[in-house]
Parts: sequence; C-alpha cells; structure tokens
Amino acid sequence: MKKIAAALSLLLVTSCAAPTTDIAGVLVSCTTLQTQNVAKPIEIGCLDGSVGASVNALRGPAIINVWGSWCGPCKEEMPILRSFYAKGKGKLQLVGVDVEEASIKDGQEFVLKNGVTWPNLFDRDGSTRAYFGMGVPVTWFIAADGSVAYKRIGVLKNEIELIKLTSKYLGVKL
Repeated sequence: MKKIAAALSLLLVTSCAAPTTDIAGVLVSCTTLQTQNVAKPIEIGCLDGSVGASVNALRGPAIINVWGSWCGPCKEEMPILRSFYAKGKGKLQLVGVDVEEASIKDGQEFVLKNGVTWPNLFDRDGSTRAYFGMGVPVTWFIAADGSVAYKRIGVLKNEIELIKLTSKYLGVKL
C-alpha cells in the first residue's frame, strides 16, 4: 500500500510541473531597420550574420530591448515581447541588442529557442556599453526623431506595462 501511495504522490508531483517547450524563433536580417544619419555612429553587426546598423541611429517609433542569452530575466521578458510584437508590428520597430555573449552562437540559439521574430543586433566587442551602460535587461523607447524618449531599466513586468509605456512615450496605441 505504501508503494502505491508513493507512486501516486510522485505522479501527482511530476504532472504539476510546467511544460518546458521551446517556441521557434527566426534569425531576422537587420537590413530593414530604419535609421538616420548621426555624427558618431556606433556600428554593430546583426545576429543573423548580415550587415548590422548603428544603434544610436535607429529612428522611431522604436523599442530597443538590450539582452543576453545568459540573463534569466531577459528570458522571462521574451513572452511579453513576443505578444507585444504581434500587436505592434507595422506600427513601430522592435529591435533586440544582444550583448556580453561568449559567442554569437549563444545569442543565435537564444533567439531560435525563445520565439524571437524581430531583428537583433549583436555587440561582439562591447562597443555599445558607453551608449547603453552596463546591465540587462534594459528597454529603450526611441522617438520618431531618434531621441531617447524613455529608458526602462530591469525586467518588464507584463505586456500591459509595455503597452502603457509605448503609448505614453511614443504615442503609439496598441
């Protein structure tokens, strides 16, 4: 009887575990990013291996999400960003910037496993540190003129927060 109770308990505990399914992402080219001319561009490559862009030349309305594959809170944000992007695609740019990676492969695998379907730049050598600062995740809201309208440091709590910030700082309604 004890063996049956133990087996049922084990079955109950393991059946309550959350599924760990990956959602397929895509390595998107950065050639479609809308940029403007700036005096001192900070050029970085694209995570798909193609030509990148200058992060300080991105034109809005845009949201730049700075992340790293090694960052737990960055992974927590991905479902929020995926859902938001599905609603906001065509109304604003969403751009990821992968920083502080051991190799480009780590960032590429992160994109593919976490359902990322927007362009992601890759800071191979830390050249964006002076612009973005240290630490991730950080989400930047870029106005139509290319100026920084707002900088959200830390993990986004939920999609509603992201929608409200986008409306407040970029005037984009979703």
